[in-house]
Amino acid sequence: MTLKAQSRIPVRTHGLLRWGQRLFLIVGFLLLGYCGLVLLDAHFYQSYLEGRFQQALTDSRLSASNSEPHRPPHSPVLAEPNGMRAVTLGIADRRSSALGRIEISGIGLTAMIVEGDDSRTLRLGAGHITGTALPGEQGNVVLAGHRDTFFRSLRKIRPGDEITLTTLSGVYRYYVDSIRVVSPRDTEVLDNSASSILTLVTCYPFYFVGPAPKRFVVRARRIPE
Repeated sequence: MTLKAQSRIPVRTHGLLRWGQRLFLIVGFLLLGYCGLVLLDAHFYQSYLEGRFQQALTDSRLSASNSEPHRPPHSPVLAEPNGMRAVTLGIADRRSSALGRIEISGIGLTAMIVEGDDSRTLRLGAGHITGTALPGEQGNVVLAGHRDTFFRSLRKIRPGDEITLTTLSGVYRYYVDSIRVVSPRDTEVLDNSASSILTLVTCYPFYFVGPAPKRFVVRARRIPE
């Protein structure tokens, strides 16, 4: 190999390294931009749901003040099919309206509750797992959320903390009585209950990179009014 050929090798290597650095930089900016758009989309959607929910609350209170005082607000709910229960609560389209709002003031968590637990839904809010009790109903109300967005602050929750669910039919308070980590196969946390309980589910560990191997489960019981 001539001296001239040898001198070309490091030049080509440096060129490849420079292009590699530029490629990684571009990919990094694209990923950051995508994450920013996802977070911005979630922020605006939450604001949109909050506005609609507050308007629905106002309309519901005005309607209740003009209705007959003896009319029971919850009587038809449990007798209807699952797909119609939210309509009874005053929500015509569950996909574009909030089922309620979850607040845990002790850890700074506030999120609007939307129907479903698919990846797109969980990017936009706390997802109500279809088939479980609706917020405010008797039974096991199960909500899911991403550990790196809406349910990130669950890592700070402790037994005894208070959770508030606000719906069009009322405000319901729960206290946390258990926290545990389970396998994704432990689906009994979704089972219904004869008592009024709330179950929050997110992935675990909170700082795990990639699909997390465990589930972080918070169980709370309704505080009697």
